[in-house]
Amino acid sequence: MTARAVPVASVTLAEAADAFLARRDLDTDTLRSYGQMLRRLRRDLGDTLPLGQVTAEQAATVFTTAWDDAAARTWNRHRSALRSFTAWAAGPGRGWVTTDLAALIDRRPEPRDRTRAIDRHIVTAILNRRDVALREKTLRRLLYESAARADEVLALNIEDLDLDNKRGRTTGKGGDIRWIHWQSSTARLLPRLIGGRASGPLFLADRRPAPARTPATSDLCPNTGRGRLSYERAEYLFKQDTKQHDPRRRGYTLHQLRHSRLTHLAEDGWSAPMLMALSGHENIRSLAIYTNVSTEAVGTALAQQDPARRHR
Repeated sequence: MTARAVPVASVTLAEAADAFLARRDLDTDTLRSYGQMLRRLRRDLGDTLPLGQVTAEQAATVFTTAWDDAAARTWNRHRSALRSFTAWAAGPGRGWVTTDLAALIDRRPEPRDRTRAIDRHIVTAILNRRDVALREKTLRRLLYESAARADEVLALNIEDLDLDNKRGRTTGKGGDIRWIHWQSSTARLLPRLIGGRASGPLFLADRRPAPARTPATSDLCPNTGRGRLSYERAEYLFKQDTKQHDPRRRGYTLHQLRHSRLTHLAEDGWSAPMLMALSGHENIRSLAIYTNVSTEAVGTALAQQDPARRHR
C-alpha cells in the first residue's frame, strides 16, 4: 500500500522550514544564514501557520521589522535566503507555496565603500576596552587577529582548537576544512573563556534555549545546556558597543574587523598569497576589495620615498 501524500494545505511553516534546512547540500555557513531568516519568519508568523497561507505582504512586514536598519549586505543576504526557500517549497513534488514571498522585498544597493576599514587606533581602543564581557572580548580579538569570517569563528567547537599552536580547525566556504590562526592576545583569553569545558561550542549564548527552539545537539554545550552564540546576537552587541567609536553612530559590523585586519596587513607589506592563506580567500580578485590601502598609508609611504626627504 503506497503512502498518502501530505496535503499541501497542511504543511506548516515550521514543517517546511525544518525540511528545507535538513537538506544535505547546504554547507555550514549557508545553513546558519538560512536558519536566521527562517527563525525570524517562524517567530513572527507562528510555527503552525500553513505555508500556503503566508503572503508576500506578511513576509515584507517581517523583513521591515527585523532588518530595516540593517546594512544592505545583511538585508540582501536574508532576502536571498527567502527566495531560495520559496523556490524550493514551490518545486517539483512539493508545491507548498504558489506565491513569491520575496516579491515585495526589493534588493538594496551595496555601494563599494573604500572607507570600511576601521582606523588602527580605533581598533586598538575597541579591543582593549575593559567594560566588555569576556565572551565578546575574546570573539572580537579572535576575529581581528585571524581575519576569519565571523561564521567560521562562531562555528568553532572546543575540540577544534589547537591551543598550543594558536590555531583552530573550521569549515570554510564550499565545505572545505581549513585552519584559522591567532596571536598571543587571543591565546591568553581562550583558556579563561573555555573554563572546565572539554567539548561543545566555543562561544555560548547567554541562556538555555526554550524547549520549542532547541537547536541541534552539535550546537548545544553538554555542560551548561546553552546553545551556540548566534551571528545576529554577536553583531548586535558589537554594533551597540562601538557606536561611540563610529562617526556615523551606527556602530561597526563584525565583518569590518576582518576587512580592517586584511587592510592593515596589506599596508604593512603582506603579500597577496600570505593574505589569502590567512583569510581563506581562494581567488585573488575577491581579496582585492579587502585590501584597499588607506589614504593615510599612501601618504606616509610616499613621504618615506620622497627623494627630497632624503637630503634633509
